[in-house]
Amino acid sequence: MDPDRALVEAAAGGDRDAFDELVRRHQAAMITLARVLTGGRGDPEDLAQEVFVRAWRSLRTFRGDSAFRTWLHRVAINVVRTSHAKQGRLRRLFHDEPPPDPPSGEEPLDAALARRQAIDRALAALPDDLRVAVTLRDLQGLDYKEIAAALDVPVGTVESRIFRARQKLKPLLAGLLGEG
Repeated sequence: MDPDRALVEAAAGGDRDAFDELVRRHQAAMITLARVLTGGRGDPEDLAQEVFVRAWRSLRTFRGDSAFRTWLHRVAINVVRTSHAKQGRLRRLFHDEPPPDPPSGEEPLDAALARRQAIDRALAALPDDLRVAVTLRDLQGLDYKEIAAALDVPVGTVESRIFRARQKLKPLLAGLLGEG
Protein backbone atom coordinates (compact mmCIF):
# COMPACT_ATOMS: atom_id res chain seq x y z
CA MET A 1 0.00 0.00 0.00
CA ASP A 2 1.33 3.41 -0.98
CA PRO A 3 1.64 5.58 2.16
CA ASP A 4 1.14 8.67 -0.01
CA ARG A 5 -2.05 7.47 -1.71
CA ALA A 6 -4.55 9.62 0.21
CA LEU A 7 -2.40 12.72 -0.16
CA VAL A 8 -1.91 12.08 -3.87
CA GLU A 9 -5.65 11.70 -4.42
CA ALA A 10 -6.36 14.89 -2.48
CA ALA A 11 -3.61 16.79 -4.31
CA ALA A 12 -4.84 15.53 -7.69
CA GLY A 13 -8.19 17.01 -6.73
CA GLY A 14 -6.55 20.40 -6.22
CA ASP A 15 -5.73 20.28 -2.49
CA ARG A 16 -2.56 22.40 -2.20
CA ASP A 17 -2.07 21.47 1.48
CA ALA A 18 -1.95 17.79 0.54
CA PHE A 19 0.61 18.52 -2.16
CA ASP A 20 2.66 20.63 0.28
CA GLU A 21 2.77 17.60 2.59
CA LEU A 22 4.01 15.43 -0.30
CA VAL A 23 6.73 18.01 -0.93
CA ARG A 24 7.73 17.96 2.76
CA ARG A 25 7.90 14.16 2.72
CA HIS A 26 10.02 13.87 -0.41
CA GLN A 27 11.96 17.13 -0.77
CA ALA A 28 15.18 16.02 0.94
CA ALA A 29 15.31 12.84 -1.17
CA MET A 30 14.80 14.82 -4.40
CA ILE A 31 17.55 17.31 -3.49
CA THR A 32 19.94 14.46 -2.71
CA LEU A 33 19.05 12.68 -5.93
CA ALA A 34 19.56 15.86 -7.99
CA ARG A 35 22.90 16.55 -6.31
CA VAL A 36 24.19 13.05 -6.94
CA LEU A 37 22.90 12.74 -10.50
CA THR A 38 24.48 16.07 -11.48
CA GLY A 39 27.78 15.21 -9.83
CA GLY A 40 27.46 18.25 -7.57
CA ARG A 41 27.19 20.64 -10.52
CA GLY A 42 24.20 22.92 -10.74
CA ASP A 43 21.72 23.77 -8.05
CA PRO A 44 20.03 20.67 -6.62
CA GLU A 45 17.43 22.78 -4.79
CA ASP A 46 16.35 24.37 -8.07
CA LEU A 47 16.19 20.98 -9.75
CA ALA A 48 14.15 19.56 -6.88
CA GLN A 49 11.78 22.52 -7.16
CA GLU A 50 11.38 21.79 -10.88
CA VAL A 51 10.62 18.15 -10.00
CA PHE A 52 7.73 19.25 -7.81
CA VAL A 53 6.48 21.79 -10.35
CA ARG A 54 6.35 19.03 -12.98
CA ALA A 55 4.80 16.62 -10.50
CA TRP A 56 2.06 19.13 -9.64
CA ARG A 57 1.31 19.72 -13.33
CA SER A 58 1.23 15.99 -14.07
CA LEU A 59 -0.40 14.69 -10.91
CA ARG A 60 -3.77 14.12 -12.56
CA THR A 61 -2.08 11.74 -15.01
CA PHE A 62 -0.53 9.65 -12.21
CA ARG A 63 -2.41 6.33 -12.46
CA GLY A 64 -1.06 4.76 -9.29
CA ASP A 65 0.45 1.77 -11.12
CA SER A 66 3.50 2.32 -8.92
CA ALA A 67 4.00 4.07 -5.61
CA PHE A 68 4.03 7.87 -5.75
CA ARG A 69 7.65 7.79 -4.54
CA THR A 70 8.65 5.65 -7.53
CA TRP A 71 6.82 7.93 -9.95
CA LEU A 72 8.40 11.01 -8.36
CA HIS A 73 11.87 9.51 -8.80
CA ARG A 74 11.09 8.97 -12.49
CA VAL A 75 10.05 12.63 -12.78
CA ALA A 76 13.30 13.64 -11.06
CA ILE A 77 15.44 11.57 -13.41
CA ASN A 78 13.72 13.19 -16.38
CA VAL A 79 14.17 16.69 -14.94
CA VAL A 80 17.90 16.11 -14.36
CA ARG A 81 18.37 14.65 -17.84
CA THR A 82 16.53 17.58 -19.43
CA SER A 83 18.60 20.06 -17.41
CA HIS A 84 21.82 18.30 -18.37
CA ALA A 85 20.91 18.37 -22.06
CA LYS A 86 19.94 22.05 -21.86
CA GLN A 87 23.24 22.95 -20.16
CA GLY A 88 25.15 21.08 -22.84
CA ARG A 89 23.37 23.02 -25.57
CA LEU A 90 24.08 26.33 -23.80
CA ARG A 91 27.78 25.45 -23.37
CA ARG A 92 28.07 24.66 -27.07
CA LEU A 93 26.18 27.83 -27.98
CA PHE A 94 28.35 30.11 -25.86
CA HIS A 95 31.53 27.99 -26.04
CA ASP A 96 31.55 27.93 -22.27
CA GLU A 97 33.77 25.62 -20.30
CA PRO A 98 32.47 23.73 -17.28
CA PRO A 99 33.70 25.09 -13.94
CA PRO A 100 37.10 23.69 -12.96
CA ASP A 101 37.45 21.22 -10.13
CA PRO A 102 38.71 22.76 -6.89
CA PRO A 103 42.47 22.44 -6.35
CA SER A 104 43.30 19.02 -4.98
CA GLY A 105 45.77 20.38 -2.42
CA GLU A 106 43.08 22.14 -0.37
CA GLU A 107 41.84 20.18 2.63
CA PRO A 108 38.14 20.55 3.47
CA LEU A 109 37.43 21.89 6.93
CA ASP A 110 35.15 19.07 7.93
CA ALA A 111 35.81 15.34 7.58
CA ALA A 112 32.12 14.69 6.83
CA LEU A 113 32.25 17.21 4.00
CA ALA A 114 35.41 15.58 2.63
CA ARG A 115 33.73 12.17 2.75
CA ARG A 116 30.63 13.51 1.00
CA GLN A 117 32.74 15.13 -1.71
CA ALA A 118 34.72 11.91 -2.25
CA ILE A 119 31.50 9.95 -2.62
CA ASP A 120 30.09 12.55 -5.02
CA ARG A 121 33.26 12.44 -7.13
CA ALA A 122 33.20 8.64 -7.21
CA LEU A 123 29.54 8.58 -8.22
CA ALA A 124 30.18 11.24 -10.88
CA ALA A 125 32.84 8.98 -12.40
CA LEU A 126 30.24 6.28 -13.11
CA PRO A 127 28.33 6.05 -16.39
CA ASP A 128 24.85 7.57 -16.05
CA ASP A 129 22.95 4.28 -16.09
CA LEU A 130 25.06 2.84 -13.26
CA ARG A 131 25.05 6.06 -11.22
CA VAL A 132 21.27 6.37 -11.39
CA ALA A 133 20.67 2.75 -10.38
CA VAL A 134 23.08 2.71 -7.43
CA THR A 135 21.87 6.13 -6.25
CA LEU A 136 18.24 5.04 -6.26
CA ARG A 137 19.15 1.91 -4.29
CA ASP A 138 21.87 2.96 -1.88
CA LEU A 139 21.08 6.63 -1.31
CA GLN A 140 17.34 6.79 -1.93
CA GLY A 141 16.45 3.37 -0.50
CA LEU A 142 14.25 2.20 -3.36
CA ASP A 143 13.93 -1.55 -3.79
CA TYR A 144 14.85 -3.27 -7.05
CA LYS A 145 11.25 -3.43 -8.27
CA GLU A 146 10.73 0.31 -7.62
CA ILE A 147 13.96 1.13 -9.45
CA ALA A 148 12.92 -1.03 -12.39
CA ALA A 149 9.61 0.83 -12.55
CA ALA A 150 11.28 4.24 -12.26
CA LEU A 151 13.77 3.43 -15.01
CA ASP A 152 11.37 1.34 -17.12
CA VAL A 153 13.82 -1.57 -17.32
CA PRO A 154 13.66 -5.21 -16.14
CA VAL A 155 14.63 -6.02 -12.54
CA GLY A 156 17.57 -8.08 -13.82
CA THR A 157 18.96 -5.01 -15.55
CA VAL A 158 18.69 -3.07 -12.29
CA GLU A 159 20.51 -5.84 -10.42
CA SER A 160 23.28 -5.91 -13.02
CA ARG A 161 23.71 -2.13 -13.02
CA ILE A 162 23.89 -1.94 -9.24
CA PHE A 163 26.41 -4.79 -9.09
CA ARG A 164 28.60 -3.17 -11.76
CA ALA A 165 28.32 0.25 -10.09
CA ARG A 166 29.40 -1.14 -6.74
CA GLN A 167 32.33 -2.95 -8.38
CA LYS A 168 33.47 0.30 -10.01
CA LEU A 169 32.98 2.28 -6.77
CA LYS A 170 35.10 -0.07 -4.60
CA PRO A 171 38.51 1.13 -5.87
CA LEU A 172 37.34 4.75 -6.03
CA LEU A 173 36.25 4.67 -2.39
CA ALA A 174 38.99 2.37 -1.06
CA GLY A 175 40.40 5.16 1.15
CA LEU A 176 37.05 5.78 2.78
CA LEU A 177 36.47 2.07 3.27
CA GLY A 178 39.83 1.67 4.99
CA GLU A 179 41.25 -0.38 2.12
CA GLY A 180 44.16 0.00 -0.16
